[in-house]
Amino acid sequence: MNRRHTLYWLLAALAAALLAAGLAGEFVRQRATAAFSASVAADARLRQSLLDSEIARFRLLPQTLADDRDVIAAANRESGADERLNAKLESFAGQIGASAIYLVGEDGFAIAASNWRHRDSFVGRDYRFRRYYRDALRRGDGAQFALGTVSHRPGLYLARKAAGDCVIVIKLDFDRIEAQWRTAGGETFVTNRNGVVLVASRPAWRFAMTRPLDPALQRAIAGDIGIPRLTPARFSSDGDGLLHMPERSGRLLLATSAPNRDQWQVNLALPIRVAVTTPMRSAQAVAATLALLAVGALWWLAQSNRRRRERTAQLEAAVTERTAELRREMEERSALEQRAALLREELRLANRLATLGQVTASVAHETAQPVAAIRNYASSAGQLLDLGAAAEVRENLSAIDRLAERIGIITAQLRGFARKGSTGESAVPLAEVLDGARLLLKERLAALTFETPAIPPGLKVRGDKVRLEQILVNLLQNAIEALAGRAAPRIILSLAIAGETLRITVADNGPGIAPDIADRLFTPFATSRAEGLGLGLVIAQDIAQEFGGALRLVPSDTGAAFELQLRLAR
Repeated sequence: MNRRHTLYWLLAALAAALLAAGLAGEFVRQRATAAFSASVAADARLRQSLLDSEIARFRLLPQTLADDRDVIAAANRESGADERLNAKLESFAGQIGASAIYLVGEDGFAIAASNWRHRDSFVGRDYRFRRYYRDALRRGDGAQFALGTVSHRPGLYLARKAAGDCVIVIKLDFDRIEAQWRTAGGETFVTNRNGVVLVASRPAWRFAMTRPLDPALQRAIAGDIGIPRLTPARFSSDGDGLLHMPERSGRLLLATSAPNRDQWQVNLALPIRVAVTTPMRSAQAVAATLALLAVGALWWLAQSNRRRRERTAQLEAAVTERTAELRREMEERSALEQRAALLREELRLANRLATLGQVTASVAHETAQPVAAIRNYASSAGQLLDLGAAAEVRENLSAIDRLAERIGIITAQLRGFARKGSTGESAVPLAEVLDGARLLLKERLAALTFETPAIPPGLKVRGDKVRLEQILVNLLQNAIEALAGRAAPRIILSLAIAGETLRITVADNGPGIAPDIADRLFTPFATSRAEGLGLGLVIAQDIAQEFGGALRLVPSDTGAAFELQLRLAR
């Protein structure tokens, strides 16, 4: 009978553990999948924005060059004009990173080109067969993604009609963007309106069909690109938004951005194992453990009661001794229940910390300032545009472009930072680091007095420009928030050189640091602000130490003062 009773309890414990694991795993899976889907979709939109900004930057150059006097002179076949235009186009291509820039005459043959020095120069080549050339002649501008007839490399050709029925053309390749996508991780590819892959982090995916196409349409698209034929996709996707690759184990979550003006869409696929499967398995393990503990506690109580009844029936004469034994058993049970409660609380805390994760907290913290600055510049640009201040609008757009590039660099660097790995260091001008921090906090610094010394142009430190900017942004941001509501708010940045070390002090006239916070200021999640993560100073200190420096709180008569030590670069 006892053996059968024990078997029932074992079966009940197993059933409870399976049920708890299933419910907890499904709950966590749904929550984690929803959060991960939103994150992947946001990342896809960000990569779409970066791609659109790159194309928009190159799209402006043909419009500008169409009215250039050297282009007009070359179009009119003036003596020596083609030589001057060759040099100018070569310079422009080098400055903006264009693959090629060239001028096609009214007869369809190239007059000048940025690669005029090369043996396979475009000068003298016939481009009447190109669609972008015909479109530019017919309606003023044209665009075509195609394979280069000389370089045999794919790129986007942007054309603009110029003087004398000439056409100015610029070719944009996406090698740099594809490399950035590969570094950022996941699988990224761009499809056109027909679902054909044009740009991809995996070069082998180019010109693959993501959906079935009519054979005639396939031939037309392949002919327009300049390739023999389109290829089937090397992956498949299902209705749940999951992407499968034969050569890669595990599933990837696929997110697709909205089409841009060229009907291009950015597709991003990231593995769900770390973001979804791992938390789900952890939740299942925790839930099963708790269920087993609960059933075990119930079994222990049942067994204890049964044994107590048996001893009471057998030892009625030993009332006093039995009472003492029961008291001891109750104390032991209370201690066991307290230990079980402590274990459950520790498991819940571990689960919360695992869900939070260093990477998620770092991305949220480190990209908050660039995103806020982009919104401020965009809002300011709208107001300036209404006022007709084109130059100021152009400056704001340039600043937005730099901030967007900065976000891409930060997200690429955060993976290495989470592994405590170095992203490399070099000699960085301190003035550029301070200018970058000012760019992020321009609007907020304008509301107070910000005193900085004159920084010599040759003053350089060892480190990485973006990560050193992160340190200054964290220090200045903390000072700005501490000065909220203060009369005559002031931040003073001072420099001191001691041997091979540069000491940068950021001081404010705010309320200072509370003693209970100061003792644990550089530990994770220590913060006095309800909305703060408590990670900024920890990250800043890690970056400083990574480059051989240090970050510490120093005594100050008024407010708070932080000293950043960096190695000088000679």
